[in-house]
Amino acid sequence: MVKHKHYRPPGKKKEGNAARYITRSQAVKQLQVSLPLFRKLCILKGVFPREPKKKVKGNHHTYYHLKDVSFIQHEPLLERLREIRAYERKVKKADAKKNRDRANLLRQRRPTYRLDKIILQRYPNFIDALRDLDDCLTMVHLFAALPAIEERIEVKRIHNCRRLSHEWQAYISRTHKLRKVFVSVKGIYYQAEVKGQKVTWLTPHPLQQVLTEDIDFNIMLNFLEFYEALLAFVNCHLYRSINVKYPPILDPRLEALAADLYALSRYFDANSRSAVLDPQASSLSGSGNVESQQIGDSVSESELRLAQLQHQLPSNEPGALMHLVKDVAGEEEEDDDTRECKKLFKDMKFFLNREVYRESLLFVIPAFGGTVSWEGDGAPFEENDESITHQIVDRPMHGRQTLAREYVQPQWVYDCINARIILPTGGYLAGRDPPPHLSPFVDNEAEGYVPDYAETIKQWKTAGRSEVLPLPGVGKEDLEDPQNLLAEGVIDRAKAKEAVEKKKKMMALERQYHDELNKELHGIPHSSSVSNIDNHISGKETEDKEEFDDDRELAKLGMPRRKRGKLEAVEKGIKRKKDHIDVIRERKRKLKESQKSKEG
Repeated sequence: MVKHKHYRPPGKKKEGNAARYITRSQAVKQLQVSLPLFRKLCILKGVFPREPKKKVKGNHHTYYHLKDVSFIQHEPLLERLREIRAYERKVKKADAKKNRDRANLLRQRRPTYRLDKIILQRYPNFIDALRDLDDCLTMVHLFAALPAIEERIEVKRIHNCRRLSHEWQAYISRTHKLRKVFVSVKGIYYQAEVKGQKVTWLTPHPLQQVLTEDIDFNIMLNFLEFYEALLAFVNCHLYRSINVKYPPILDPRLEALAADLYALSRYFDANSRSAVLDPQASSLSGSGNVESQQIGDSVSESELRLAQLQHQLPSNEPGALMHLVKDVAGEEEEDDDTRECKKLFKDMKFFLNREVYRESLLFVIPAFGGTVSWEGDGAPFEENDESITHQIVDRPMHGRQTLAREYVQPQWVYDCINARIILPTGGYLAGRDPPPHLSPFVDNEAEGYVPDYAETIKQWKTAGRSEVLPLPGVGKEDLEDPQNLLAEGVIDRAKAKEAVEKKKKMMALERQYHDELNKELHGIPHSSSVSNIDNHISGKETEDKEEFDDDRELAKLGMPRRKRGKLEAVEKGIKRKKDHIDVIRERKRKLKESQKSKEG
């Protein structure tokens, strides 16, 4: 008898991929569940299809690992979902018999389930949950902006997503963990650094969302169900790490005015002051003991709300939102980035016009140490407050303007955050076309293309740090020691002495260029008096003119390409700096003439 290659006698055990992988239909049959329920279990348990090297049943099947299927089969949630399915049949039976009382009673006693154990199984450590938080935050923020649809998306799911997203944003803003912001066509990208882990998420623009019929909301709602539970656990852990009670109890008046983020900031302030006044109570609440939980459960929600509102500030206090950035006891030590972000908008007060996207700016401005208000009820201060330094507008201003404040576009806030400096407001004034909005997630130097505005921001940052930056088009390699060029044989000893003199001039020019940039950054007009450096350079310009003869040109031709390139770079740098000196002198000459004409 001739045996085929894949012949297996009856009763013999399967081996290889045939024993390790099964198709989706086989898995559904083994678990004895419907296909939608199988998909839901896979989403909740984190089971994904596999790609075996050899697909025994053919390429048109979806394969799962046998251990993953057995992992679902022994899950207690599977039995709980079967009970819920049997209970739903009772409700349908009561409706079919037109027994409304029994149907309503059964709906009120409908069994539920929790995902606590599944989250603990999938994320044994808190850092593991933070690493998997990107898709979670994006999904929750997406549903927080969607409209409620009958028989698809319930209103309570939308409200729950909005609450969870605001709680997350309030913690990031409170602890100054936000690092990058980028406004794109898809939405607004945010990146925060929590516990050493970078978390990036996307929020949609505040536009009316149009939902099409080809979207499978059942799959998305299954993911959302898991993400809601995960984000609630993460928020609870983060709030308790800074000794703030969770879930927060907010001012109902501010909640009715849709000022949830501001209400959370006041809640942080109330907890901060209660932690300072009673550190023992705060330590007990942060420890999460069973006794404190029992005491908390015995108090009604109305009493908790009244006790909480006693610590809150009046709604019209100007500095109410700045209490969001106060330190509380038990907070972890701040790193250098957090301290830098905390002081970016320090002592600045912002007011948002009604045409500006309020929710995003209410999130990012306090995260970098600023105070913000808006036009409407529940705002901490009004538009006529004289202490306002910047007013955010998004259309030309035709009415009365206050000279004591800057009227800038929202992009100025985001560009300042990404650059970590206060940029000049000249290019962002109301009615002007702003500079290009550069993405902080792209490394332009690595890709070989650096936009002009990125170079300008880099020079402003260097000027703000009191560093000497080379002139535009000149690198720091032009300032290297001429002795190195002498040792490499690029120039002889006489030329090395000349290069030393040129290096001194270049350093003097760098300092002068740095001063000019610093004045431009702070909006100080250039001085009309000529500096001593310019006098020194102008006196010796005619003496130190370099004359190239034929011998030198021949010597350059005989040099290696790398050494010749270095020498040419030095010569080009000197020429650019001389041109820059001429521009500065011409500017000062015109300034002198204008002053003389005014005096005459």
